Amino acid sequence: MSSTMIIGAGILLVVGIVLFIVSNKEREQNGEWSTKLQWGYLMILIGLFGLLSIIMSFTAVLLLFVLITGVTWFIHRRSRKKNDNQLDNNHFTDYMSGFFPIILVVFVLRTFIAEPFQIPSSSMRPGLIPGDFILVNKFSYGIRVPILNNVLIPTGKVQRGDVIVFNYPENPKINYIKRVVGLPGDTIEYKDKVLTINNERINDLDTNKVISYTDLIPKYGALTFEAKLLTEQLGNKKIEIFQLPQQPAVLLQNIFSNFPNREMCTYYPDGSGFNCKVPEGKYFMMGDNRDNSEDSRYWGFVDDKLLVGKAFLIWLNLGDMKRIGSSID
Repeated sequence: MSSTMIIGAGILLVVGIVLFIVSNKEREQNGEWSTKLQWGYLMILIGLFGLLSIIMSFTAVLLLFVLITGVTWFIHRRSRKKNDNQLDNNHFTDYMSGFFPIILVVFVLRTFIAEPFQIPSSSMRPGLIPGDFILVNKFSYGIRVPILNNVLIPTGKVQRGDVIVFNYPENPKINYIKRVVGLPGDTIEYKDKVLTINNERINDLDTNKVISYTDLIPKYGALTFEAKLLTEQLGNKKIEIFQLPQQPAVLLQNIFSNFPNREMCTYYPDGSGFNCKVPEGKYFMMGDNRDNSEDSRYWGFVDDKLLVGKAFLIWLNLGDMKRIGSSID
């Protein structure tokens, strides 16, 4: 969470508390609570949600709010039954219990059905670009236990070529999106811009097209890249990828020296490529923008427990409305 969002959440919390303190705590003649009280509760909830998201995952915060509002809803229901469904003067249980159905629906949809995600960088060009808002299928690879993310009910297996959103191994609070190149047990080599899986070269076809795009690079600002467009047969998928002739196959200075199972990878000293053996229960991820992607070649393998789901649809792009509704291959 950015510092701006943290400050915003803190301000909402403070304003909500002030509104709560100065508000009338009795029902008005129409049976409703005062506007100040309602806005106070709403701002307190949003502020708390934002601040808790600093130390907990979004799913964990949602689950916590489901439990709190659920217990409040149950207490409120019992109280109304005892009083013949008459309105009571407990503004806390009355107001908080009203949030329970909404938060529960959001929790179920986001945890088990689909989750929205925004493409943050150019690492998945040409298929996905910054500004794309996508949907992720949460049950493609099994119905999972919330927070722990262990598979409870298997529903499918990861396939080579799938585009997956996952928790970044170095900081699980951050979501990344890449394509699965290596499955458990695979040997992956990327040398001189040629991808090989289990000693079989992945055929690619140069389309003889060069595409320019601009990307914002930290410390350097906006830079323009000239990328070669190629098509590649990865598993049962035919995909488009970018190659940057001016970039090496791997930037040796960017490799994390201490990522788990680092010994399973060999990097060629001249920067021409690498060779990795994928451990069991893990996956090797690469961006479609092969030479401009921070992926498994730099920070290692992705554990199955870190998988969020399979990307399947672009549902919004404010800069290019024609992309809306495009499927993700």
